[in-house]
Parts: sequence; C-alpha cells; structure tokens
Amino acid sequence: MIQIHRSSVAALPWFGFSNRRLSLCSMFIGFTVPTAKVPSILHVKHSYTNCGQSLPDSKAAGKKMIKKVGKREHHLWKKRDAAGSGQKALNLVRIISGLPNEKEAVYRALDKWTAWEAEFPLIAAAKALRILRKRSQWRRVIQVAKWMLGKGQGTTMATYDTLLLAFDMDQRVDEAESLWNMILHTHTRSISKRLFSRMTSLYDHHNMPEKIIEVFADMEELVVRPDEDTVRRMAHAFQKLGLEEKRKLFLKRYQCKWKYIHFKGERVRVRRDVWDGE
Repeated sequence: MIQIHRSSVAALPWFGFSNRRLSLCSMFIGFTVPTAKVPSILHVKHSYTNCGQSLPDSKAAGKKMIKKVGKREHHLWKKRDAAGSGQKALNLVRIISGLPNEKEAVYRALDKWTAWEAEFPLIAAAKALRILRKRSQWRRVIQVAKWMLGKGQGTTMATYDTLLLAFDMDQRVDEAESLWNMILHTHTRSISKRLFSRMTSLYDHHNMPEKIIEVFADMEELVVRPDEDTVRRMAHAFQKLGLEEKRKLFLKRYQCKWKYIHFKGERVRVRRDVWDGE
C-alpha cells in the first residue's frame, strides 16, 4: 500500500481529475489507494461523480434500453397456402378418373373431396384442371370446370379458356356458344384477346365462317385488336363467304406489315407488301 499526500495528489494531473476534484481529494490526506488499482485508472471509461462513484456511459445505457423489434410486413391480401395443393390435385384426378361418366357421380365425388376443407381448395382444383387438360380428358375437364363455376369459384379467363377448349375438342359447340354469350354479357370490357382467339379457332375447326365474322364484330365493338393467327382465320372466313373487298380492307387494317421468311437457311424479317408484290 502507498500513501498519497497533498503534494503527491497535486502532482498527478494525468489522472484525469479536474481542479475541483483535486481540491476535494486533497482533503483526504490519509487516503490510501491499492497499487494494483492505479494502472487501471488510465483505462477507465466511466465518468465520476463528486463523491467518486461511477456512472454508466450514456451511449452504453441507451444501447441496453433499445429493444429490437422484428420486421413486420403488412399485406392488403392474404395469400392462400399452396402447400400440398399438388397432391390434392393428383388425388382429385385419381378419384374422378375411376368414376363412370355420370354427372351425379362425379359431382358427388367432388363435393366429398371438399367436405372437410375450411375454404374452397381453388389452387388444387385449378391444378387438377391443368392435369386433366394435359391428359386430354376433356369430359372430365368439362365436369370439373362446370362444378367449380356452379360453386361460384374459378370465374377467371383461364378457366373459361380451358372450358371452351374442352367444348371444342368434345364437339360440344352449342354449349361453347352458350358459355361465350354469358361471358360477353357478364364481362364485356374485360374479355381478353385470348378468349376471342379461342372462339375464332373453335368456329374455324367446325367450319362456321359466319360465326367467325360475328366474333370479329364483337372485337371491333370492344376495341380488341386480333393477333396474327386470328387475323389469318378471319381473312379465310371472309374469303369463304365471297367477301373479297371486305377481306382486303380487313387485311389492310389488321394484318402486320412485317412477316418472317426463311432465306438461305436463316429466318429473315421482311415487309409484307414488298415481298408479296414481288
């Protein structure tokens, strides 16, 4: 132990004490400081009160008081969980594939498939439709799609397109026309170009040029521009009906000015009017 006297305290300015603290400390002439504690004073990171008590650093205290809160995400809609929807879809396809071709039996099985669901399994049903479409099981596609629409589910352009294709492939043109008229009256301004193309293709497959012209009239009324395949089918319909002048006017307005040809093994883009003129 060492003795710190008045003169020795005044001679230690490097301790970091202010004049006021030196004057207070000088009152304790007989105060003893352990030798092991003297070097640690040089590394002290805390402030001292008038009585020599230490206070924690304000920054350190602030860091201790800060509580990290996890990031919260807010959504305007809640995404339905798609986990297991693929297995549900395969299970549905397996169930209805083994049933007889009777509407009541199929609908009964579909109702049983959704009996224990808290909400309608729309994702699984849509996947089942895609599977049936890939397998060309058109009657099953029609049954599942009609059942969904009857439940008020799946009223989307994709479902309508799949159902129209199934009607086309199963030779059920009358039902396709009924569905198409319902779509025209219900969705009017939101009908996609894809559906117009589907109906044009359906009427072309069944050699109904008058109906193709009707579809074209609906497209013009709703200001929907036909794609290249639809333009070709409609021009062919005008030609079948002997409306050559209208066909030329139609092609002039809607046919693309460019086309692609194969020249010396390469695909080349050329102007249609120049190439056809030659």
